[in-house]
Amino acid sequence: MDYAVISRQGGRPLNEDSYSISKKGGSYCFTVCDGLGGHAKGEVASQTASEVFKDTFEDYDGKPSAFFDSAFKECAEEFRRLAGESPVLELMKTTVVSAVADSKKISFTHIGDSRLYGFTPEKAELFTDDHSVPEMLVKTGEITKDEIRNHPDRNKLLRCLAVSDEPADYEPVREKTVKNYSAFLLCTDGFWELIDEKTMLRCLKWSKNAEQWLELMTRRVERAGRGRQTDNYTAIAVFTGKGVTLK
Repeated sequence: MDYAVISRQGGRPLNEDSYSISKKGGSYCFTVCDGLGGHAKGEVASQTASEVFKDTFEDYDGKPSAFFDSAFKECAEEFRRLAGESPVLELMKTTVVSAVADSKKISFTHIGDSRLYGFTPEKAELFTDDHSVPEMLVKTGEITKDEIRNHPDRNKLLRCLAVSDEPADYEPVREKTVKNYSAFLLCTDGFWELIDEKTMLRCLKWSKNAEQWLELMTRRVERAGRGRQTDNYTAIAVFTGKGVTLK
């Protein structure tokens, strides 16, 4: 698969986003995590989760649901272990969006407001619903989906991965047929808040590979964030072929 990835701290003093990309046979696992700012050690939470997903994928046996279940269980165990060793980590939290893809299908799940999109030449399709207060208002008809980006409560999450004795409340695993889509995008809210779906699609139409597509989108994210106190932002763009990391 052709993929490109970017992760920058934006206007924050620390980048609390993390990502991982791993390959097993003909399958890839793409994971993006956003450690919650304002909570202790969000960067530890996001890095731990992304690394656990990568490590767990080493034993991938072609069953996405079993993999995701195992990865979230391993995250819970590691979070509890870390919090037991250092009380300052007891409040750490992170979002997770993860996808397993091969040449035929892409399977995915998430918790929080990091997103996964699928793109055809005609439209951008959001595969995930944010676990946030604004998304709840969308479902009750009080605001539109587009209004989430500028809503004052856009950073208030209803679900995330945290230190807990309870299982992680992640979304049921879904899958899509890869051949029905031109590209996929996993990203944190610091990315999607500054670029709308029409612009994502327009950048895709101008691009010949994942690197070019991500570069075009990143320029627009940076332009939209100019003069603002922007969040960390991380994104993985997926086509087919080799992968690169943007500097």
